[in-house]
Amino acid sequence: MQASADVNQRIARLLAHLNPSMNNLQTEGSSNFRQENCRAKGGSPGFKVAILGAAGGVGQPLAMLMKMNPLVSVLHLYDVVNTPGVTADISHMDTGAVVRGFLGQQQLEDALTGMDLVIIPAGVPRKPGMTRDDLFNINAGIVRTLCEGISKCCPMAIVNLISNPVNSTVPIAAEVFKKAGTYDPRRLLGVTMLDVVRANTFVAEVLGLDPRDVDVPVVGGHAGVTILPLLSQVKPPCSLTQEETEYLTSRIQNGGTEVVEAKAGAGSATLSMAYAAVKFADACLRALRGDASVIQCAFVSSQVTELPFFASRVRLGRNGVEEIYPLGPLNEYERVGLEKAKKELGGSIEKGVSFVRK
Repeated sequence: MQASADVNQRIARLLAHLNPSMNNLQTEGSSNFRQENCRAKGGSPGFKVAILGAAGGVGQPLAMLMKMNPLVSVLHLYDVVNTPGVTADISHMDTGAVVRGFLGQQQLEDALTGMDLVIIPAGVPRKPGMTRDDLFNINAGIVRTLCEGISKCCPMAIVNLISNPVNSTVPIAAEVFKKAGTYDPRRLLGVTMLDVVRANTFVAEVLGLDPRDVDVPVVGGHAGVTILPLLSQVKPPCSLTQEETEYLTSRIQNGGTEVVEAKAGAGSATLSMAYAAVKFADACLRALRGDASVIQCAFVSSQVTELPFFASRVRLGRNGVEEIYPLGPLNEYERVGLEKAKKELGGSIEKGVSFVRK
C-alpha cells in the first residue's frame, strides 16, 4: 500500500509540474500534492518570465535558452498551438527554472499572472519576397490581444517585443497600454538586438576580430533603411573605408533578407533571433536584479529625435529604461542615413498608432 501511495504522489507531482491547469487533480493518498505544494511553485531564486509565442520558430529556441538562464526561476510558455509538447520537452532539462505550459486564448491570463518579464515573439514569420510591412495586418492583431492580457494581468512587467514589424508593433503595444491606463514607457522595449548582433559579427569579419570584442551601436528602427549602424562609433575604434562602410551598412540592413533567401522558403532568422532575444532578456534580468551599467540598444519611447519612438543606447534598471543616451557625433554618411531612417520610420510608427485608434 505504501508503494502505491508513493507512486500516486509522484504522478501528482509530475502532473502539477507540467500542467498548472490541473491544480485540483488529486489521486488517492496524494491530497497534499496540489500544485501549490509542489516544486512547480519555483525551485530556484530568480525572476518569473513568460514567452508568448513559445511554440514558434523563434519561440522554441528562445524557450530553451531561457530555461538555461540562472536568473529565471519560473518560465511560462504560451502559444495557441503545440505548447504541451514544447513544455514537456524543455521541462526535462536539468536547470533550475520550472517550466509551465499554457495553450490557447483561454489560458493567456494564467500564463501572464505574476510575471516579471514578458517576451513576445508571437506572429507569422517572414517569407521570401515579404517585407516586414506585409506582416502587419496579421501580427498587429496578435500583438494587440497579447498586450491587452499584459495590461490586465501583469501591468508592471518589463515587456520585450520581438513581433515584426517592430517599428509598428511597439507603438501598437503603447496605445493598448494607454487605453488600459497602464502605460509606462520605461517598461516597453522593442528588441532590436539582432541588428546589433549582426553588426558586431559582420564588422568583426571585416576587421579580423573576435565578434565578442566588437560593439557597434545600431540606432533608428528594425527594418531596412531604418536600421542605422553607427560605424564611426565602433569599439574598439577602427578606420573603415567608404567602400567597407557602405558594404557593412547594406549587409546589416538586409541581414534578415539574407537569411530568408538562404532558407529558400523554409523560414526566416529564427536561431540568431532567439540568441539575440535571450541576450537582451538577460540584460533586462540583470538590470531587474540591480546590476549597474547595463546598457543595450532598444526601440523605445524617446526624445532623441522628433519621432515618438526610436532605437538607441539605453541604460536599463529595475524599472526598465532608466536613461536614454543621445546619438553622439555622426559623420556625413550617417547623417544622411539618419534622415532616410526617420522618413520611413515615421510612417511605420503612425501605422501602428492608427491601427489601435481607428
